[in-house]
Amino acid sequence: MKAFLEENTEVTSSGSLTPEIQLRLLTPRCKFWWERADLWPLRDPYWAIYWPGGQALSRYLLDNPDVVRGKSVLDIGSGCGATAIAAKMSGALRILANDIDPIAGMAIKLNCELNQLNPFPILIKNILDLEQDKWDLVVLGDMFYDEDLADSLLQWLKNCSEAHRTQVLIGDPGRPQFSGHSIQHQLHKVAEYSLPEPTRQDNNGLTTSTVWQFQP
Repeated sequence: MKAFLEENTEVTSSGSLTPEIQLRLLTPRCKFWWERADLWPLRDPYWAIYWPGGQALSRYLLDNPDVVRGKSVLDIGSGCGATAIAAKMSGALRILANDIDPIAGMAIKLNCELNQLNPFPILIKNILDLEQDKWDLVVLGDMFYDEDLADSLLQWLKNCSEAHRTQVLIGDPGRPQFSGHSIQHQLHKVAEYSLPEPTRQDNNGLTTSTVWQFQP
C-alpha cells in the first residue's frame, strides 16, 4: 500500500495556505486525477486532497503556536494529517489524528516523514461512537458536509466541551451545510484567510476559509 500511495500521489507544498508543510496529494500531474472515478481501486481518497477548512486551521496553528504549545490535541477527520502536523510543528505535547479510512492513516504517516516528524498516534475508528477522552484542544476541518454528521458532531463537541472544558476550533470555507446549521449560534470567528488560486479552482470558486471557536 505504501508503494501504491507513493506512485499515485505527488509531493507538493505549493498552492495552499501552508507552503511550509509538504504533503502527498492527488494533483493534475497524477494518473488517477484524469481517470474515471470507478477505476480508483480504494475508497474515495478524501485524504489526498488538502481541503480549505484544514488549510485555514493549519495556517492558524502555525501562526499562533501558543494555541497548541504544550497541549493535547485531537484532530478529527484528519485526512492528509496537515492540521495534526501543524500542531506538532507548533509544539503540541500530545496528538491523536483520527480518521475512519485506514488509507488515511498510511498517508498521515508518510506526510509526517516528509516533514521530518516522528509519526504521532493515529486512530482509525469513528470517534463519535467511543467514550470521550480528555483533550485540551479538538480541531476539525471540512467536517460539516452532511447534515446528519453535522448534528452528531455538534452533540459530541458539546459533551466534550462541557465535560472537559475542551477548546474546539473548526475550519470551514462556508459550505451551505455549515453556514445553515444551528451551530452557527455558538461560534466565534478567530481568523479568515483568502484562499490561493489553485485551491479556489479545486473547490468550485470558494474564495475564503475561516477558523471558528466553538462556544456552547
